[in-house]
Amino acid sequence: MIPVALGDTVWAEFLPQRTRDIACTITYFVVENAKTTRAELKRMAHPRPLRELAIEQLPEKPDGQQIEHLLAPLQAGHDLGLMSEAGCPGVADPGALLVQRAHELGIRVVPLVGPSSILLALMAAGLNGQQFAFHGYLPAREPERSARIGELEKESQRFNQTQVFIETPYRNEALFEALLKTCKPNTRLCVASNLTLADEQIATRRIAQWRTATSPSLHHRPTVFLLNAG
Repeated sequence: MIPVALGDTVWAEFLPQRTRDIACTITYFVVENAKTTRAELKRMAHPRPLRELAIEQLPEKPDGQQIEHLLAPLQAGHDLGLMSEAGCPGVADPGALLVQRAHELGIRVVPLVGPSSILLALMAAGLNGQQFAFHGYLPAREPERSARIGELEKESQRFNQTQVFIETPYRNEALFEALLKTCKPNTRLCVASNLTLADEQIATRRIAQWRTATSPSLHHRPTVFLLNAG
């Protein structure tokens, strides 16, 4: 399970040497996106020509037959790398069903150290890292979106729990505005954008402070939002 960073960051800036070295011994891969995986393996200086690597793209909702097909190299005694886009396989990214089946078959699963946008944002937010929950995407439309924000804020206040969520990059600004309109002035909000990139931006403020501050640039920038009302 090989984490991948965003953009054109040099692998040495976000991957330990061991993770890169193991990835470069693997010739069979299951990936979220074949094109970007080839580019990533090239940046890692994989010693084999890319045309000699077996790279299978993971279906959005793989069925049992597809999972068995993808795991066939493992059954034949080969190592298999699972790579996802800009994050960690199985952690807010695809791959959990594949890993689940590997466990059922008694196949060893090895997670490799690398960037997880969720954990990086939580580390940098200054919010409660002992009690937190990741909720994926919130509803895209109103009034459902604001209603869900209100629910998460109440839950956060009750348990002092940090609520973590994301949005499709082109809807980041709409979500940010909904948070400012819906949340209480004293609630803390962290906005973490373009993690691992040179223009990475992370800021935590109370909602009242965000309302008077210059809005962050969020359009088409992968962003993690973290909220704590405790």
